Amino acid sequence: MNRIVGSHDILLVTLDTLRYDVAAELAAAGRIPNLARHLPGGRWEKRHAPGSFTYASHQAIFAGFLPTPAEPGRHPRLFAADFAGSETTADGTFVYDTPDLVSGLAKAGYRTACVGGVGFFNKQGALGSVLPGLFEESHWEPEFGVTSPTSFESQVTRAEEIAARTAPEQPLFLFVNVSALHQPNWFHLPGASKEDGDSRATHAAALEYVDRHIGRLFTAMSRRRPCLALVCSDHGTAYGDDGWTGHRIGHASVWTVPYAHFLLDQEAAR
Repeated sequence: MNRIVGSHDILLVTLDTLRYDVAAELAAAGRIPNLARHLPGGRWEKRHAPGSFTYASHQAIFAGFLPTPAEPGRHPRLFAADFAGSETTADGTFVYDTPDLVSGLAKAGYRTACVGGVGFFNKQGALGSVLPGLFEESHWEPEFGVTSPTSFESQVTRAEEIAARTAPEQPLFLFVNVSALHQPNWFHLPGASKEDGDSRATHAAALEYVDRHIGRLFTAMSRRRPCLALVCSDHGTAYGDDGWTGHRIGHASVWTVPYAHFLLDQEAAR
């Protein structure tokens, strides 16, 4: 990461509430081609979320604790605060001496920008201002939120604008919290109704919707310079699994999430 930071733009995308099993099934079935073409080996990595709901998980992610590989062992982190005794800080870790990754990258010369999605990013109250307040600039509109059937394409349009007006000589750290997977998501499945409610099928349809538009985001972030993309879920959600529904609970459907990081090819974006 010490070779990446400063030379590359960095894109962090959290696919809020995306379950690992649904993400893996769709990649294997060829239903998310725009994401799958960038996934190492065409597959998501299975990881454990650092929190069971959006606020807790993002506080951890912004502290450098990305989802942890779902296998035993000490797993070196990409980013870490300077902290005595850290067992997951390695030679390749970008270490910053600020309280969080966002300010650490800002200190390294990055412009930091947030395009919010779910309510913890809406800036409509004190709690909804904490996470976006970490960034130099932050954006949220109702069109980006969970009730909008066109939320992600609206978010991508804003992200394109941010990338286009960032000075060419300044690296950009762009964070996008994708709200489309979060309930309600029934409207992403053709023929579904509000009375039918949300399900694994509507959750999957929401991921297919995101996939149809994410290529625009990748293109916007690879036009300026090479870009490191980190795409993951912050937590999953239960749809009746073992009798459980929702998240902020200790169920495998919540704690098991998809993760990938990869370099975006600058030439391919031209």
